[in-house]
Amino acid sequence: MQLLRAVLLRLATTAVTLLGVAVIVFVVIRVVPGNPIAMMLPPGATEADVARLTAQYGLDKSLPEQFLIWAGGVLRGDFGLSITARQPVLDLVLGRLPATLELSVMALVIACLLGGFAALTGTRARGTGGEAAIDVANGMALSIPDFLWGLILVLLFGVLWPLFHISGRVTPSLELPFTTDFYLFESVLRLRFDLWANIVSHMFLPALALAIPLAAIIGQLLKQSLKETMHLDYVTLARTKGYGENHVILREALRNAILPTLTLVGVQFTFLIGGTVIIERLFSYEGLGNLAIDAVINRDLPLIQGIVILFAVIFTAVNLCVDLLYAVLNPRLRHG
Repeated sequence: MQLLRAVLLRLATTAVTLLGVAVIVFVVIRVVPGNPIAMMLPPGATEADVARLTAQYGLDKSLPEQFLIWAGGVLRGDFGLSITARQPVLDLVLGRLPATLELSVMALVIACLLGGFAALTGTRARGTGGEAAIDVANGMALSIPDFLWGLILVLLFGVLWPLFHISGRVTPSLELPFTTDFYLFESVLRLRFDLWANIVSHMFLPALALAIPLAAIIGQLLKQSLKETMHLDYVTLARTKGYGENHVILREALRNAILPTLTLVGVQFTFLIGGTVIIERLFSYEGLGNLAIDAVINRDLPLIQGIVILFAVIFTAVNLCVDLLYAVLNPRLRHG
């Protein structure tokens, strides 16, 4: 019952958060200088043409009226029509979302593997030069932003040693028998491992660029949690029973030390999705981030609003799932 009340409270908070995001974004993008209608028309367009399109997109009304019309459409699943693409915003956003989700999930998996390996290795080598080397590597990985890692990876593995593709999502000449936009997962389900390998080859460098800074954060936090846990009584008891150091770390200390890291991973995953904007542009990856940059450049107001709302929904949904998972894994919260 207590967990149910907590979920209902979080859902109510989520609704208020999404409303606040919608209001702020709606107002901010309309007070920025620039007329999106003027960008749609050729140089010889008349004032009558401008007025016609302005009325067509509802930009001739006051801000409160525009917001109420747009919010009513959103509640019905209608996010409006893109000014530049002349297509429904929802179709455009949902068409690009799978690519960004696959890239983000792959980056998260790489980050967890790299960060977990660094934390476990540093804990196993604590007090030696190996731990100091891992700390230095973590500091270097964290001090370089993801877009700069992207440039480094392009130069290394796209130019000097061309091992991976550095643009696009899949080779255009390949036959794509997909019924969804989740290419990576569907290629596995269809047992088309040739397509899977090609898609991974396109995704690996942008995913690695996103993963390296996050892996450093995960490694630092998990190593610190393990360091604190290694001095607890039940870990000492395991040592007195004759268990080896690897068993003590993996089977005894890791289970409790990983809980704070789990919360961090959930929060950072949402920032990881937001960080795909620059990386997708850098690698010409056909995802939601690339679409967002085009929308901002073209002042496509309905498309910008749809993308921001979708990011907000993902952010709140992931945070809610992480809180629930944390409560399930932590008995003190589940039975408190």
